[in-house]
Amino acid sequence: MPHLLFRGVPAEKLQSVTAPLADELAAICDCGTDNFTMACQHTTNVFGSPESEAGFAFIEVGWFERGQQIRNRFAVAVTDAVRQLGISEIEIVFHAYREDSYYINAEPVEE
Repeated sequence: MPHLLFRGVPAEKLQSVTAPLADELAAICDCGTDNFTMACQHTTNVFGSPESEAGFAFIEVGWFERGQQIRNRFAVAVTDAVRQLGISEIEIVFHAYREDSYYINAEPVEE
């Protein structure tokens, strides 16, 4: 169920690493690869120098909390995959979902 939203990463490049990344993340999270979504969001910097647009990635991860050790391993795996694309600065933020506030097809996950 982890959702990854990539900014500052070209979609055509990211596609080359998503399958092995999904496999690695599934092993880390002890779930299937079908639980993951990965999307790119096109952004245009409107403040700062044009140089700041190159080589910077910001990744948001929405998931149910799995603890610090899993979070650390997850962040390393994502960082390593994005570095393969020639991007040197990578920032990741985790947003923890609450099971009592998450619904699938209008049904609460927690019951």
